[in-house]
Amino acid sequence: MKLNAKEIIRILLSRENVKQKDLAEILTLKAGKKYTPGSLSQKINRGTISFNEVALIADILGYQINFDKQ
Repeated sequence: MKLNAKEIIRILLSRENVKQKDLAEILTLKAGKKYTPGSLSQKINRGTISFNEVALIADILGYQINFDKQ
């Protein structure tokens, strides 16, 4: 089963018990760019979130992204 970025982010937030509001605040601090819970939600839902943003979210939540050849 392949998951998209939206599903992966929601699963990781749930696992780590982090609210999207809190994630938006941390992203704002770490990225130096303003994120609101609404703008973050829109990016995730529309699929317009960048790889760099996904990588930063993974790092914030204590995960790393690995690419495995099939």
